[in-house]
Amino acid sequence: MKKDERLRGYHDEQLETLPWEEKKRLMENQLQRAVLIAFEEAPAMREKFKAAGMEPADIRSLEDLQSLTITPKAQMRQLQQASPPFGGFLGVDLNKLRRIYTSPGAIFDPEGHQADYWRLQGVFFNTGFRPGDRVLNTFSYHLTPGGLMCDEALSGIGCTVVPGGIGNTETQVQLMEELKLTGYVGVPSFLQAIIERAEQEGKDFRRDFSLQIAVTAGEMLTAASRNRLEKDYGILVRQFLATADVGAIAYECGEKNGMHFADFRVIEVVDPETGKQLGPGQVGEVVVTLLENPVYPLIRFGTGDLSYYEEEPCPCGRTSPRLMKLVGRVDQVTKVRGMFIHPSQVEEVVAAFPEIQTAQAVVEREQDRDKLTFCAVLAEPSSQEGLASPLQERIRAVLKLRADVTFVSENDIQEAEKRILDLRKWD
Repeated sequence: MKKDERLRGYHDEQLETLPWEEKKRLMENQLQRAVLIAFEEAPAMREKFKAAGMEPADIRSLEDLQSLTITPKAQMRQLQQASPPFGGFLGVDLNKLRRIYTSPGAIFDPEGHQADYWRLQGVFFNTGFRPGDRVLNTFSYHLTPGGLMCDEALSGIGCTVVPGGIGNTETQVQLMEELKLTGYVGVPSFLQAIIERAEQEGKDFRRDFSLQIAVTAGEMLTAASRNRLEKDYGILVRQFLATADVGAIAYECGEKNGMHFADFRVIEVVDPETGKQLGPGQVGEVVVTLLENPVYPLIRFGTGDLSYYEEEPCPCGRTSPRLMKLVGRVDQVTKVRGMFIHPSQVEEVVAAFPEIQTAQAVVEREQDRDKLTFCAVLAEPSSQEGLASPLQERIRAVLKLRADVTFVSENDIQEAEKRILDLRKWD
């Protein structure tokens, strides 16, 4: 299939091209139903309204949402522990769920039975996948929802999915070559690792492989990485934004001019201090309200991602605003190789080793890949013998990621008040 054929058309032309003011009115009608369900079925959402002195009928417009507090992703673990298992945010009985996942930070995420629960079918169609594509899905299928949420959406639009999961680079090369796979879903750095392994085996990736499209998420897609994949290997590269909590948030169209707000949710960019909505071009936290999810009726869920949006018309014809770039986080919760790590997880690792006085997880970027180093300060320097291996095992068990371990002095720790230090620079 030619690239321009992948970039033509819409998943839902009527909805995606609806004039923005008309779409806002549609969303406001959906919002009024969503807040009523949340108020009636989810105790935590009911308390949110009561704290604001409001009733569902008080929410008539998208702007009215500003009167409600934001529920930060960084607080979900504590909220779930206080009111297990879902913090009072679940809108149905536990036994009505299809699946229950756990995300890094020990946060539980529900999945209901409705078709396209995560609202990713439109995302994958609009980023370029088409019926008949054979897609290698390299997001994890183990405990976290990433693998299955992409798998079912791709299947739903007519793709054949190979559930590759994470790691096993040599096997993934073999699958991609022998099955003549046309698509890839995963983090961009792992696709680069697959290509490098193929070249180490003496293969010409552009000649010997059939990969046409890669749709990435989970880590920053740099301009350099995209250019390399597109120019050197002829791969169409697009990206999307989603979380285990709310599913689809935004996606790139063929224009590569920012990520369109996904449908069936309200996307706000707000002042992290006041929660007030910001205008185009102003950097703030991305906050999501689900409009048609009675299972998990989240209202004003704070993703922790910092971004800004623009409203100028997009040549693709879609009318929704576009997130232009992720520029950071409002908290120390950090995404590494597609997985969130939390300060509390670093503390959990430290608590298992009396020899460790304090520690910091340092995230850097080397050759377009995330590098995680666990810097540990020992109470007694002489106690480091034999500690590195069990420490690495504990890090992998808690953070679900591999990390280098280094033992340092207290003076070597930068910004010591932070459990996670992100030193990555993005173009």
